[in-house]
Amino acid sequence: MTRRILVLHGPNLNLLGEREPDVYGATTLAEIDDALATLGDTLGAAVDCRQSNHEGQLLDWIHDARGHFEGLLFNPGAYTHTSLALADALAAVAPALPCVEVHLSNIHAREPIRATSLTAPRCVGIVGGFGAASYTLGLRALVDYLNAP
Repeated sequence: MTRRILVLHGPNLNLLGEREPDVYGATTLAEIDDALATLGDTLGAAVDCRQSNHEGQLLDWIHDARGHFEGLLFNPGAYTHTSLALADALAAVAPALPCVEVHLSNIHAREPIRATSLTAPRCVGIVGGFGAASYTLGLRALVDYLNAP
């Protein structure tokens, strides 16, 4: 059975590889998406990756994912710390669309405002602090969660 996974990248992640490489690494978003597609094939998951700098677009994609995807891998970017709307959207689609939140950096080791995630309580798990590998670790965890009895 092929699992259908939606990957959402939030604001500013389109600038990966250029933006603050000391914090976010040198890997581009396209490279992350390619790695996820390759790993998805290995894990029996079809991965659909999307990025938006607009909160409303992310909300629409989460709402529309119901019935089309079995899981969500989500890096909300700075919306992690500010968006009740995204937290509410994740709650609205759960448990039918379990979500794993991912972060390139360790949000708990950064500025105090970044240590609070409004979206994490709506997720089945969180992976962060491992750079681009946070995404592949998150995908593995999500597929394992979906395949659990």
